[in-house]
Amino acid sequence: QVQLVESGGGLVQAGGSLRLSCAASGSIFSISTMGWYRQAPGKQRELVARITRGGSADYADSVKGRFAISRDNSKNSVYLQMNSLQLEDTAVYYCNADLRVRSYDLQRNYWGQGTQVTVSS
Repeated sequence: QVQLVESGGGLVQAGGSLRLSCAASGSIFSISTMGWYRQAPGKQRELVARITRGGSADYADSVKGRFAISRDNSKNSVYLQMNSLQLEDTAVYYCNADLRVRSYDLQRNYWGQGTQVTVSS
């Protein structure tokens, strides 16, 4: 059974920083793209950033220059360094991964349970 477990969320003042971590565990053959999404109250879930296995990343316009995504393939982990946090960054942040459990399996998409990030004024 595959699990994505996030950590690192919390309460931070505007202008502060947080680092989110997500580790994939279980029977995993390979992981391709990993990413972070977020969902604020009353809004749809949106992409924040994603990164390929080779390290190519893209970001939502709203976080460019403030957030940085990285990954450690040896640990099946992805990270999100969030700097200069703004009130509008308040949301539940979800880890996401495209992975194969076995070499002959189709690639499937998995979600973590989410971690709350709250930015206060």
